[in-house]
Amino acid sequence: MAKDERHAGRAAAAERAGTGAAPHGLVVRVRGLVQGVGFRPMVWREATALGLTGEVLNDGEGVLIRVWGEREALDCLVQRLREAAPPLSRVDRIEISASDPTVAPIVRGFSIGSSIASAPVTAVVPDAATCPRCHEDVADPAGRRFRYPFTNCTACGPRFSIVTAIPYDRPHTTMAGFVMCEACQREYDDPADRRFHAQPNACAACGPRVTLRSIDGRSIVSDDPIAHAAALLCEGAIVAIKGLGGFHLACDASDADAVARLRRDKGRPKKALAMMVRDVAVLGRYVTPSAPELALLQSAAAPIVLFDRRGAPSATHPICDEVAPAVSTWGFMLPYTPLHALLLERFERPLVMTSANPSEAPQLVDEAAVHARLRGVADHVLSHDRPIANRVDDSVVRVVAGAPVMVRRARGYSPSPLSLPPGFEETPAVLAYGAELKATFCQLDRRGALLSQHLGDLEDSDTYAEYRAQLARQATLFRHRPEVLAADMHPDYLSTKLARERAAAEALPLERVQHHHAHLAACLFEHGVPRDYPPVIALILDGLGLGDDGALWGGEVLVGGYPEVTRRGRLKTIALLGGAQAMKEPWRNTFAHLVQAIGWPRLRADHGELALVRALAARPVDTLLAMLAQPALAPLASSAGRLFDAVAAALGLCHERQSHEGEAAMALEAACAEAIDTPDDAPAYPFSIERDATNELLQLEPAPMWRALLADLAAGTATPRMAARFHRGLARALVQLADALAWHDGARIGTVVLSGGVFQNATLLRLVGEGLRERGLSVLSHRAVPPNDGGIALGQAAVAAARALSHRGGA
Repeated sequence: MAKDERHAGRAAAAERAGTGAAPHGLVVRVRGLVQGVGFRPMVWREATALGLTGEVLNDGEGVLIRVWGEREALDCLVQRLREAAPPLSRVDRIEISASDPTVAPIVRGFSIGSSIASAPVTAVVPDAATCPRCHEDVADPAGRRFRYPFTNCTACGPRFSIVTAIPYDRPHTTMAGFVMCEACQREYDDPADRRFHAQPNACAACGPRVTLRSIDGRSIVSDDPIAHAAALLCEGAIVAIKGLGGFHLACDASDADAVARLRRDKGRPKKALAMMVRDVAVLGRYVTPSAPELALLQSAAAPIVLFDRRGAPSATHPICDEVAPAVSTWGFMLPYTPLHALLLERFERPLVMTSANPSEAPQLVDEAAVHARLRGVADHVLSHDRPIANRVDDSVVRVVAGAPVMVRRARGYSPSPLSLPPGFEETPAVLAYGAELKATFCQLDRRGALLSQHLGDLEDSDTYAEYRAQLARQATLFRHRPEVLAADMHPDYLSTKLARERAAAEALPLERVQHHHAHLAACLFEHGVPRDYPPVIALILDGLGLGDDGALWGGEVLVGGYPEVTRRGRLKTIALLGGAQAMKEPWRNTFAHLVQAIGWPRLRADHGELALVRALAARPVDTLLAMLAQPALAPLASSAGRLFDAVAAALGLCHERQSHEGEAAMALEAACAEAIDTPDDAPAYPFSIERDATNELLQLEPAPMWRALLADLAAGTATPRMAARFHRGLARALVQLADALAWHDGARIGTVVLSGGVFQNATLLRLVGEGLRERGLSVLSHRAVPPNDGGIALGQAAVAAARALSHRGGA
């Protein structure tokens, strides 16, 4: 309990000195996620039970309580604010002051006052999955919400997806157009009811309604549109379904023809598709979930959870191979709205539930757009008339070594702010624009860091338009007025260009933050590491990011903290054969690596019989070798992502072309999963550590690894075993490199940060973490923020804030 809470009684007593029998009074300010979650009714119940007088209300800063009564009862109320806080709330801080002793309570009893509109410093609560009590209401034939698909209460339901302004009250949501019936209004007005001031409160008599139409817009008349849609799914149809933050495309996950048609028509040939199951019992027919995985799956956030599919139980309706080809995981979520629950109530097998959008475009939120843009993809549209104010895709989480790793942060988590670490209390307002891929932005100020929901890749014009629209919308929604802007160092990122334009137009300072430094800072910030914390080592592994020397980085060892870092090590640079084409065609990376490690003539002479070498020899080798000699056609990069691509292609896992980012690396991880826990007499593939004479950096040299891999190919070693040896060898080399650099300014660094998109690889993350801990090093890896570029904006904001505070001499 905070100091100001512990001494509430003492402060009140001091104020009361000499006031005779006047009641003790307090003014209590509660900050955090406390609006739209039943916090005021909780205060009302507790205060009424304690016999206190006063009021509680929402304003732009959170919840304000003015209360009078006996000192012991007041102290008890303050204690109960944390102990009895509703499940969706998050109490960040409680501030207490004594009320004016000359002012007596103006009302009898305790009441809930009207909200006050003021400059907001509170946050909007994320959307929450349907709570058990609302599920019971939907299933109760005698209840007035029987089978009503929009049932909710203060513990669940839409929040961010429907809010248009704060304070979070019904007129500031997309429920404003639905006038409550008398029964719903009574619930809404009754502080003792769990639907008191539940802003989306509604029933079949007054709330949103479901419609079912064919994709050409023809209405399908049905007494139960949801049950009708379920029947269509059973017959092999593809149905677009409106959820909380956008539309999904759904089909039967056991129907290979339906899944293949969805992939073909959506333009998503191989990327894994998410699935929804009715309940945990159905889930158990396909995977064996751990306790942490179940906790995530059943949480209010209800994300997609990635489960290991190895050793999956035998199911009556097996999931077809087309759902998640060449990966070792399945992504499952539970129904998070009553509509989803009703749709799946008779399904004993999963439904594919993937974002409804043309490939790489933003998830569609408007029914008219679904009919226009998904004709030829979906057969029918199950929709409703509650508008979506904010597009929010499903979040994706994976459990590694018992702890969550956020892969995509969106519904259920955004826009929940991250608390400021010590030393950032006086931060200026910073707006960070993020990266180019997996784009997000971050609004940081004294309220915390508000990292936007996942928005997608800015190379897509529709995504870029949505990114700009969300920047404007959330600036207005949260009344954020930046004093400093932050952006990536890459001059051609659309996010960087936008930041430069605004900085010039408004004469705002623009802090350019190196890409991998931002990864490091994001991890420190989410763990609450203080601004003045001693230097850490950071292993940052990703695809590409522009270095502060103008070169392409992607496998880096940095030493430092929030304001500054020093590059101390890296993966050895390899040419990106064909520039951007190397990110799409993995064989190019294999060719470049082998030419540098072995040399083409020796490779042909020593390994010409290998299928891999024969395939490379069939390419225009002379042209490729000439390209390697020209930096403009083959720029050097220390990219960990391209190393994974090169090894995957060498093993025949994804040789020609990737259909989506990370496809080759995920195939390599999947292959590794079959053998990583199997005893292996052969050693892990070796990497050497050498010092670059030109810049004194320690670097990992992969040439020994390539020689060992080629020997295994010649020996006919099984692909899973080779993939496992690569993972073990790289992990061991990274641990050795970090340990070698742990001495800094005469002291041993004790903390290592692991970040970058490559650390979405669960095997690598586990092996590196275990190895570092065995050497006595503490490890920080991402939990609440993605290690990929979805976390870059947070890191940019943290760096910019730290630098601004340092410049002004802030504590």
